[in-house]
Amino acid sequence: MRLGASRPFKYLLALGVFTAFLIAWNLVVGVGRYPEFILPRPGTVWGRLLVLATDGTLWRHADVTAQEALGGFLIGLAFATAVGYPLAKSPLLERVFAPYLVASQSIPLVALAPLLVLWFGFGLTSKVLAAAIISFFPLLVNVIVGVRGVAPESRDLMRSFAASRWDVFAKLEVPAALPVYLGGARVGITLSVIGAVVGEFVGADAGLGYLIAQSRGLFDTVTLFVALVTLMAMALLFYGAVAWLERLLLSNRRKESLA
Repeated sequence: MRLGASRPFKYLLALGVFTAFLIAWNLVVGVGRYPEFILPRPGTVWGRLLVLATDGTLWRHADVTAQEALGGFLIGLAFATAVGYPLAKSPLLERVFAPYLVASQSIPLVALAPLLVLWFGFGLTSKVLAAAIISFFPLLVNVIVGVRGVAPESRDLMRSFAASRWDVFAKLEVPAALPVYLGGARVGITLSVIGAVVGEFVGADAGLGYLIAQSRGLFDTVTLFVALVTLMAMALLFYGAVAWLERLLLSNRRKESLA
């Protein structure tokens, strides 16, 4: 009963915070008498969003950014898993490669994005790579932490039963590392949206980042806000999808452990 009562309360609280934010936004615009090109009202932004959604402009740009972000996230996830697992298992490999991986994080993506566009063109590839690069390191860290979080006693116990390396990996390491792994995926999926947008800022002919850059150049602040709101909604949708997958996988794992 207590869990059932708390969930509607959380939704109502979130709705209340959002409503208070909109009211405060309206008050700021009204009291400050800001012109539309400085700070538009929420109602104006909503009206423009409906117009752009109806004529298909918003969906076209959102679809491009979503493809870039999801593609980059999946590539980053695959590479982080392939690199992170050997590093977690071998302290020697970590000592050799970790300094280079850490040093690579000092390069701002805004500085790297022009090179990606120069090397791979203005198409989808450069933005997908930008999304993959920005999501790679957090995913890598979580893979390493998750694999190393497996208790040595559990490994020893499985080996005492003559378990193969594959059995240790599939039946011990993967289930034990899964919560940390999926936690990193929640962070990585939102970062991939940022990476795609940064790539679009540098060079693109479609995407929400392109729409933001175009609106900024035309002083069309209303459309710029529409693009920002759409980006936030996209990031929340992706985050919620990964969180739902996390709950599904972990609940199934708990059921299997109790069976």
